[in-house]
Amino acid sequence: MGHGKQAPVVHTVTSAQTSSTDDQAQRIRRYLTMMGIRIVCFGLVFVSSGWLRWVEIIAAVALPYFAVVIANAVRPREDGHITPVTPEQDKTKQLGR
Repeated sequence: MGHGKQAPVVHTVTSAQTSSTDDQAQRIRRYLTMMGIRIVCFGLVFVSSGWLRWVEIIAAVALPYFAVVIANAVRPREDGHITPVTPEQDKTKQLGR
């Protein structure tokens, strides 16, 4: 009776695209990291001098623009695909067979 049955097809989704929620969380992390760097630049302005101070001032002023541009850059959605997988035959011994 069990010899004529076909094994069930199981699908795997390991190659599915990332969710929009994950993409948004990654963009928020990048934005907050850049804003953290900006805060550090502001703090370093008071303890440095010379050309380094000017670099920190320029970075503190320019970083918000780049942070917003990068945070709003949504990655293009890639189509995922589902691949059928045939499970292996269960070869464990069971009582009653």
